[in-house]
Amino acid sequence: MTKPAAPKRHLPTSPFKAPDTPAPKHFAVGDQVTHDTYGLGRVIGIEDGLAVLVDFGSTQQRVPSPYSKMTALKGH
Repeated sequence: MTKPAAPKRHLPTSPFKAPDTPAPKHFAVGDQVTHDTYGLGRVIGIEDGLAVLVDFGSTQQRVPSPYSKMTALKGH
């Protein structure tokens, strides 16, 4: 079994443009979110930069940063 390749770091002396890095996701208590595994939920707690606690109706889950499977819903 092979390991996934580590992302290559950008050298400051490189003549090529640095790759765009996604902005870190930020959530606030009360934000409505969707999660790839758990579905729709609402943020009910925040652990500063470490994790968020989300109520998905049937379950409450602690979702750790970087929240790759979770997105905030707009217009709530």
